[in-house]
Amino acid sequence: MKTIVFSLGGSLIAPDGIDTKFLAGFRRVILRFIANGNRAIIICGGGDTARTYAKSARTVNRSLTAEQLDWLGIQATKINAWLVRDVFGHTAEYALQYDPTVRIRTAKRIIVGSGWKPGCSSDKDAVLAAKTYGVKTVVNLSNIDYVYDHDPRKFKSAKPLPSLTWAAFQKIVGSTWRPGAHVPFDPVASRLARRLGIALVIVRGSNLANLRSLLSGRKFRGTLVS
Repeated sequence: MKTIVFSLGGSLIAPDGIDTKFLAGFRRVILRFIANGNRAIIICGGGDTARTYAKSARTVNRSLTAEQLDWLGIQATKINAWLVRDVFGHTAEYALQYDPTVRIRTAKRIIVGSGWKPGCSSDKDAVLAAKTYGVKTVVNLSNIDYVYDHDPRKFKSAKPLPSLTWAAFQKIVGSTWRPGAHVPFDPVASRLARRLGIALVIVRGSNLANLRSLLSGRKFRGTLVS
Protein backbone atom coordinates (compact mmCIF):
# COMPACT_ATOMS: atom_id res chain seq x y z
CA MET A 1 0.00 0.00 0.00
CA LYS A 2 1.21 3.47 -0.91
CA THR A 3 0.13 6.63 0.89
CA ILE A 4 0.49 10.05 -0.68
CA VAL A 5 -0.24 13.40 0.95
CA PHE A 6 -1.72 15.95 -1.44
CA SER A 7 -1.58 19.68 -0.88
CA LEU A 8 -4.62 20.68 -2.95
CA GLY A 9 -4.58 24.35 -3.90
CA GLY A 10 -7.75 26.21 -3.06
CA SER A 11 -7.59 27.95 -6.43
CA LEU A 12 -8.22 24.58 -8.07
CA ILE A 13 -11.27 23.98 -5.89
CA ALA A 14 -12.80 27.42 -6.41
CA PRO A 15 -10.91 29.58 -8.95
CA ASP A 16 -13.98 31.72 -9.72
CA GLY A 17 -16.83 29.91 -8.12
CA ILE A 18 -16.59 26.20 -7.36
CA ASP A 19 -15.01 24.19 -10.19
CA THR A 20 -17.29 21.15 -10.22
CA LYS A 21 -15.72 19.83 -13.42
CA PHE A 22 -12.30 19.69 -11.77
CA LEU A 23 -13.69 18.17 -8.58
CA ALA A 24 -15.48 15.43 -10.53
CA GLY A 25 -12.30 14.58 -12.47
CA PHE A 26 -10.13 14.71 -9.35
CA ARG A 27 -12.58 12.41 -7.60
CA ARG A 28 -12.25 9.83 -10.39
CA VAL A 29 -8.45 9.95 -10.27
CA ILE A 30 -8.29 9.51 -6.50
CA LEU A 31 -10.90 6.73 -6.45
CA ARG A 32 -8.86 4.85 -9.04
CA PHE A 33 -5.73 5.39 -6.94
CA ILE A 34 -7.26 3.99 -3.76
CA ALA A 35 -8.90 1.10 -5.65
CA ASN A 36 -5.40 -0.39 -5.91
CA GLY A 37 -5.09 -0.48 -2.12
CA ASN A 38 -3.48 2.94 -1.76
CA ARG A 39 -4.39 5.79 0.57
CA ALA A 40 -4.79 9.52 -0.08
CA ILE A 41 -4.52 12.31 2.47
CA ILE A 42 -5.78 15.55 0.92
CA ILE A 43 -5.00 18.85 2.66
CA CYS A 44 -7.03 21.70 1.14
CA GLY A 45 -5.86 25.26 0.75
CA GLY A 46 -7.89 28.46 0.80
CA GLY A 47 -6.69 29.85 -2.52
CA ASP A 48 -8.48 32.82 -4.06
CA THR A 49 -11.35 32.46 -1.60
CA ALA A 50 -8.97 33.19 1.26
CA ARG A 51 -7.32 36.04 -0.67
CA THR A 52 -10.68 37.63 -1.48
CA TYR A 53 -11.77 37.59 2.14
CA ALA A 54 -8.41 38.91 3.33
CA LYS A 55 -8.39 41.72 0.77
CA SER A 56 -11.94 42.71 1.67
CA ALA A 57 -11.18 42.68 5.40
CA ARG A 58 -8.09 44.85 4.97
CA THR A 59 -9.97 47.28 2.73
CA VAL A 60 -12.31 47.99 5.63
CA ASN A 61 -9.80 47.61 8.48
CA ARG A 62 -6.18 48.41 7.62
CA SER A 63 -5.05 47.57 11.16
CA LEU A 64 -5.56 43.80 10.77
CA THR A 65 -2.39 41.84 11.51
CA ALA A 66 -0.88 39.06 9.41
CA GLU A 67 -1.97 36.58 12.08
CA GLN A 68 -5.57 37.77 11.89
CA LEU A 69 -5.52 37.45 8.11
CA ASP A 70 -4.10 33.94 8.43
CA TRP A 71 -6.94 32.93 10.74
CA LEU A 72 -9.40 34.24 8.17
CA GLY A 73 -7.66 32.21 5.48
CA ILE A 74 -7.78 29.09 7.65
CA GLN A 75 -11.57 29.33 7.72
CA ALA A 76 -11.56 29.31 3.91
CA THR A 77 -9.49 26.12 3.92
CA LYS A 78 -12.06 24.51 6.21
CA ILE A 79 -15.04 25.20 3.95
CA ASN A 80 -13.01 23.90 1.00
CA ALA A 81 -12.13 20.78 2.98
CA TRP A 82 -15.77 20.14 3.88
CA LEU A 83 -16.65 20.43 0.20
CA VAL A 84 -13.93 18.01 -0.92
CA ARG A 85 -14.83 15.57 1.86
CA ASP A 86 -18.46 15.60 0.72
CA VAL A 87 -17.43 15.14 -2.92
CA PHE A 88 -15.96 11.76 -1.93
CA GLY A 89 -18.96 10.86 0.22
CA HIS A 90 -18.78 7.61 2.19
CA THR A 91 -15.42 6.66 0.67
CA ALA A 92 -13.71 9.36 2.77
CA GLU A 93 -13.29 9.54 6.53
CA TYR A 94 -16.05 11.76 7.98
CA ALA A 95 -13.77 13.53 10.48
CA LEU A 96 -11.64 16.27 8.93
CA GLN A 97 -7.92 16.43 9.62
CA TYR A 98 -7.93 19.78 11.43
CA ASP A 99 -4.78 19.05 13.45
CA PRO A 100 -2.15 17.47 11.17
CA THR A 101 -0.09 16.27 14.14
CA VAL A 102 -2.84 13.89 15.31
CA ARG A 103 -3.28 10.61 13.46
CA ILE A 104 -6.87 9.74 12.56
CA ARG A 105 -7.48 6.03 13.10
CA THR A 106 -9.74 4.91 10.27
CA ALA A 107 -10.18 2.12 7.75
CA LYS A 108 -11.14 4.70 5.12
CA ARG A 109 -8.55 5.22 2.41
CA ILE A 110 -9.24 8.94 1.97
CA ILE A 111 -8.68 11.57 4.66
CA VAL A 112 -9.39 15.23 3.94
CA GLY A 113 -7.90 18.08 5.96
CA SER A 114 -7.63 21.86 6.16
CA GLY A 115 -5.35 24.56 7.51
CA TRP A 116 -4.49 24.54 11.19
CA LYS A 117 -2.50 27.44 12.64
CA PRO A 118 -1.37 30.89 11.44
CA GLY A 119 2.13 31.76 10.30
CA CYS A 120 2.09 29.52 7.23
CA SER A 121 -0.16 28.15 4.52
CA SER A 122 -1.84 24.74 4.39
CA ASP A 123 1.30 23.49 2.59
CA LYS A 124 2.92 23.22 6.01
CA ASP A 125 -0.06 21.24 7.27
CA ALA A 126 0.46 18.82 4.39
CA VAL A 127 4.09 18.37 5.44
CA LEU A 128 3.05 17.86 9.07
CA ALA A 129 0.47 15.29 7.96
CA ALA A 130 3.19 13.49 6.01
CA LYS A 131 5.28 13.33 9.17
CA THR A 132 2.31 12.10 11.23
CA TYR A 133 1.45 9.30 8.82
CA GLY A 134 5.03 8.35 7.96
CA VAL A 135 4.76 9.51 4.34
CA LYS A 136 7.88 10.50 2.42
CA THR A 137 6.31 12.42 -0.48
CA VAL A 138 3.97 15.40 -0.68
CA VAL A 139 2.31 16.14 -4.03
CA ASN A 140 1.48 19.82 -4.43
CA LEU A 141 -1.41 20.29 -6.85
CA SER A 142 -0.89 23.81 -8.09
CA ASN A 143 -1.62 25.96 -11.15
CA ILE A 144 1.85 25.58 -12.72
CA ASP A 145 3.40 22.77 -14.77
CA TYR A 146 6.87 23.23 -13.30
CA VAL A 147 8.89 25.40 -10.99
CA TYR A 148 10.80 27.88 -13.18
CA ASP A 149 14.13 29.62 -12.73
CA HIS A 150 12.30 32.95 -13.15
CA ASP A 151 8.66 34.00 -13.01
CA PRO A 152 7.29 32.85 -16.41
CA ARG A 153 4.61 35.55 -16.24
CA LYS A 154 7.33 38.19 -16.36
CA PHE A 155 10.18 36.49 -18.24
CA LYS A 156 9.53 34.71 -21.54
CA SER A 157 12.98 33.11 -21.27
CA ALA A 158 12.09 31.38 -17.97
CA LYS A 159 13.17 27.74 -17.99
CA PRO A 160 11.27 24.85 -16.37
CA LEU A 161 13.16 22.94 -13.69
CA PRO A 162 12.20 19.23 -13.61
CA SER A 163 14.28 18.61 -10.47
CA LEU A 164 15.75 20.72 -7.70
CA THR A 165 17.52 20.31 -4.41
CA TRP A 166 15.80 21.80 -1.39
CA ALA A 167 18.59 24.36 -1.09
CA ALA A 168 18.03 25.59 -4.66
CA PHE A 169 14.27 25.57 -4.23
CA GLN A 170 14.44 27.65 -1.07
CA LYS A 171 16.38 30.33 -2.95
CA ILE A 172 13.39 30.59 -5.30
CA VAL A 173 10.57 30.70 -2.71
CA GLY A 174 12.45 32.71 -0.10
CA SER A 175 12.27 32.30 3.64
CA THR A 176 9.31 34.40 4.79
CA TRP A 177 5.59 33.62 4.72
CA ARG A 178 3.14 36.37 3.83
CA PRO A 179 -0.65 35.78 3.93
CA GLY A 180 -1.92 35.28 0.37
CA ALA A 181 1.58 34.96 -1.11
CA HIS A 182 1.89 33.47 -4.61
CA VAL A 183 4.78 30.98 -4.37
CA PRO A 184 5.19 27.42 -5.70
CA PHE A 185 5.25 26.13 -2.11
CA ASP A 186 5.14 27.80 1.29
CA PRO A 187 8.68 28.79 2.48
CA VAL A 188 7.88 27.65 6.03
CA ALA A 189 6.64 24.30 4.73
CA SER A 190 9.75 24.01 2.56
CA ARG A 191 12.10 24.41 5.52
CA LEU A 192 10.19 21.78 7.47
CA ALA A 193 10.06 19.30 4.58
CA ARG A 194 13.79 19.71 4.01
CA ARG A 195 14.53 19.08 7.68
CA LEU A 196 12.29 16.00 7.74
CA GLY A 197 13.69 14.53 4.52
CA ILE A 198 10.32 14.68 2.75
CA ALA A 199 10.27 14.98 -1.05
CA LEU A 200 7.97 17.39 -2.86
CA VAL A 201 6.39 16.96 -6.28
CA ILE A 202 4.80 20.03 -7.87
CA VAL A 203 2.36 19.47 -10.75
CA ARG A 204 -0.50 21.32 -12.41
CA GLY A 205 -3.51 19.94 -10.60
CA SER A 206 -5.95 20.58 -13.44
CA ASN A 207 -3.93 18.27 -15.75
CA LEU A 208 -5.60 15.11 -14.49
CA ALA A 209 -4.06 12.86 -17.16
CA ASN A 210 -0.64 13.96 -15.93
CA LEU A 211 -1.68 13.33 -12.33
CA ARG A 212 -2.76 9.80 -13.27
CA SER A 213 0.67 9.23 -14.83
CA LEU A 214 2.37 10.42 -11.65
CA LEU A 215 0.26 8.19 -9.42
CA SER A 216 0.85 5.22 -11.72
CA GLY A 217 4.62 5.65 -11.58
CA ARG A 218 4.88 6.76 -15.20
CA LYS A 219 6.66 9.77 -16.68
CA PHE A 220 4.98 13.06 -15.75
CA ARG A 221 5.33 16.82 -16.17
CA GLY A 222 6.35 18.51 -12.96
CA THR A 223 9.15 19.38 -10.58
CA LEU A 224 10.66 17.04 -8.00
CA VAL A 225 12.28 18.71 -5.00
CA SER A 226 14.36 16.46 -2.77
